[in-house]
Amino acid sequence: MTDGYPVCDCLRCGHRYAGQRTRKDHVAAVYGDAYFSGGGAGYPDYLGEAELLIRHGERCARIVAPHAHGPGRVLDVGAAAGFILKGFANEGWEGVGVEPNAAMAAHGREVLGLDVRTGTLESSAIMGMFDLVSFVQVVAHFRDPLAAFRRADAMTLPGGLWLVETWDCSSMTARLLGRAWHEYSPPSVLHWWTPRLLGETLGSLGYRQLATGTPHKWLGAGHAKSLLRHKLGALPWFANALPDSLALPYPSEDLFWAVYRKE
Repeated sequence: MTDGYPVCDCLRCGHRYAGQRTRKDHVAAVYGDAYFSGGGAGYPDYLGEAELLIRHGERCARIVAPHAHGPGRVLDVGAAAGFILKGFANEGWEGVGVEPNAAMAAHGREVLGLDVRTGTLESSAIMGMFDLVSFVQVVAHFRDPLAAFRRADAMTLPGGLWLVETWDCSSMTARLLGRAWHEYSPPSVLHWWTPRLLGETLGSLGYRQLATGTPHKWLGAGHAKSLLRHKLGALPWFANALPDSLALPYPSEDLFWAVYRKE
């Protein structure tokens, strides 16, 4: 049990998930403006991490580049303010983002000049087909992952790619920290994947894994302190002394990316 939610493992496949029914307004309730500025399990200042996230989007584009026939059309799921999508655009991709938070989606359109639609992947009316679907830090948040994957599959060209970046609940860090692991934070996070189970799930939908690895990820010290404070309470003096704007390399191995091709 964590944050009032039971953490369950499927006896058939081993998938780990939050075993409590979510509200019908789950997305609106969880991913309101406070998620991006209120700290806790969310972000203390999401817009303040723009530069770090744009650079991360550029790295994501370079991860898929060896497997793509040049930059094409990308669908960025859970695009937030469009920073990851902007990174793809900087590397030559054209794209569409989908984001349930209206203020974040508006930032992507009005400040970055990107095509970021307000809504969820499952309910979106986005037309057209894509060479790449980007799931950066989003598959852990889906209410119904299979429904989301099937919707994305319907918009993926034959031979198209999926890029997934998410957390590994079988990692040493997750196992050592147990309930104190920062990703055990429902109702924001509802699913905890392993590389094996994600590969098997997407394989059942016709996607073959091409490559996997650990991302070179950076985050603001303010964000890191907020997450630790949310899980651990008071921080040691040296952590509090770090300037919030300081960029820190993510220090652990509990995060992974994988590239898949639609067969």
